[in-house]
Amino acid sequence: MYAVITTGGKQYKVSPGDVVRVESLDAKKGDIVEIKDVLMISDGDKMSVGKPKLDSAKVTAEVVEQDRGVKLLIFKHRRRKGYRNTNGHRQNYTAIKVKEIIA
Repeated sequence: MYAVITTGGKQYKVSPGDVVRVESLDAKKGDIVEIKDVLMISDGDKMSVGKPKLDSAKVTAEVVEQDRGVKLLIFKHRRRKGYRNTNGHRQNYTAIKVKEIIA
């Protein structure tokens, strides 16, 4: 059984027991979150597809960690002009463990 959910403007294919890194959610470690933006659920040979979302479906998950990703370096350079600029970015994320998919 798996579901396709959307959170943070991105889509994820999740199954019970999966640990997924999603965009930062407003929850603490150990909290249970419900994701109601379910686009599709597949259970063996049965498949339910929403238009665009399934109204009665939801995915419950537990927050495993709140952290920041690896640092990405942005380096800008103009040749022969003496211009060099370095900048860095670390994206926040929330790791969630999918408990169950409710159709």
